[in-house]
Formats: sequence, structure tokens, C-alpha cells
Amino acid sequence: MTTTAAPPPALRTPRRKRRARIDDRGWLFVAPFAIVFALVFLAPLVYSIYLSLFREQLIGGNAFVGLDNYIAAFGDEKFWDGLIRVSVFLVVQVPIMLILALGAALAIDSARLHASSFYRIVIFLPYAVPAVVAVLMWGYIYGDQFGLAGNVNQLLGSDVLQPFIPQWMLLSIGNIVTWQFVGYNMLIFYSSLKTIPSELYEAASIDGAGAWRTIFSIKIPAVRGAVVIATIFSIIGSFQLFNEPNILKPLAPNTISTFYTPNMYAYNLSFAGQQYNYAATIAIIMGLITAIIAYVVQLRGSRQEAR
Repeated sequence: MTTTAAPPPALRTPRRKRRARIDDRGWLFVAPFAIVFALVFLAPLVYSIYLSLFREQLIGGNAFVGLDNYIAAFGDEKFWDGLIRVSVFLVVQVPIMLILALGAALAIDSARLHASSFYRIVIFLPYAVPAVVAVLMWGYIYGDQFGLAGNVNQLLGSDVLQPFIPQWMLLSIGNIVTWQFVGYNMLIFYSSLKTIPSELYEAASIDGAGAWRTIFSIKIPAVRGAVVIATIFSIIGSFQLFNEPNILKPLAPNTISTFYTPNMYAYNLSFAGQQYNYAATIAIIMGLITAIIAYVVQLRGSRQEAR
């Protein structure tokens, strides 16, 4: 049995120095990103946590209160009202949107659909429309006094369509979000479908698998990772719901309150109520809830892929 002799110390030291220089150069490449990350993510996060530990008082000014703001938030009916609303929105809207996006991706990926490139662009086009423009456009469509809904009601002679009443408001917002993001999620699924090796389709064809069998045995399992990613993005978007209700609020002031969603509540607390500390508390709580739920979804998705 032969053994390799260790290099002499004279040769070992320069090699270690070269490795140290390479490590230093690596940090130089990472430094620009690390600086930007610290300034735009870590610094605001730390400052928000700092704000949430204080409270502006009539006597004594801005005083340290520890976790009192968090205790008050968990007992705040307005916060819970908005949180329950976005949770219902998440449970109902996200599955519908993802199913429509997956169906569109499967249809476009199918060789039976002619002009698939045209349909791919048409379905993705709403995502390219600025969010404010999209909400204003749908707000005009929903108008029961001046918009398309009002014209349909006049034609039928009854108030059949009332998108701005409390019973329909969340559904109306969900329709806007679905219209905007079906194309975005469709593109994620379609890109994942394009990575499936053609050999799998050839093997399935030799085994006599039909179109539906190919979809459920090859295509859907192949896009499971993309579904997890799209679900996480959709969860984050649902808990961040702000643009749509905030823009529609002037059109439905009696339906959409200042605390319609947690983000609207934090925004109005900060800019209208000058309660920056409590607004930071609401934001921190929502960030934690979103991160926990997204992590659970990712963990379950990783376990299913490993099976």
C-alpha cells in the first residue's frame, strides 16, 4: 500500500494564499448584491420591527412599549376582518386561477390547437396591462349606473348585475385578479411543459396511452414543481391585496372600508391616521403569516416531488 507524501511547507503556503485571494475576489463579486440587499430589504425590515416596538403617546411622546402593539393587533377586530377576507379570497380565487392557467397551458401545449402562439399571446396580454389601468377599466365595466353592468340592467329592466354590493365585491375583485394573472401563471406552466423529454411521449404512445392518459400520467406530474411555485406567488399576492380594492374604493365607498384588507388597513393607519408604529406592527404580522404559509406550501410540495 503506497501513501502520497504531503507537499513540503514551501509549496503548501502559496497554495493557501491563492485560495484566500480567490475567496476575497468572490466577496468582491457578491458585495454589490449584498449592499443593495441590505439597503432595500434588511434595513427597512429592521426599521419596521423597531417602529413596531414603540407607540406615540400624548404624554411622553414616542415611548417603548415592547410587544403591546402586537397584543393589540391580535385583539383588533378590523385587522381580523381584513385577514379573514383575504383568506377567503385566497382559498377561492387562487385554485380557480391556477386551474384555468393549467388548462390553458395544456391546451396550448397540445398539438391539436391551431395558432397556439396567437392564443398564448392573447392569454398573456392582460398581465402586460398596468394594474391601475386594468382596475379602472373593470371599474367602468362594473359600474351599475354608468358602465356595462348598468347598460345590461337597463336592457333587462332590473338590477341583476350589482358588482359593487358587499355580497359581490370580493367576487368582483377576484375576477379582476384572475383576468390579470391567468396568463402569467399559464406561461410558468407552459415553460415547464416544454422541458418534458419527447422520449416520454414516444414511450407513452407505444404503450397505447391516449391524450387524457398522457396529461394525467406525464404532463401534470411534470409541472408539479411549477404549480408549487405559482401557488406560493399567488399566496403572497393574495395577502398583499391592495391595488384593486384601493382603486375601486371611490366607486364603492359604502362597500370597501379603510380596513378592507390588512394592507389597506396598514396604509390608512400610516398615511391617514399617522399611526406609523401600529401600521408597522400590522405589516410585520402579515409578513410573518405570509412567510409561514408559503413555507408550508413549499415544504409539502417538496415532499410530494420526493415521493
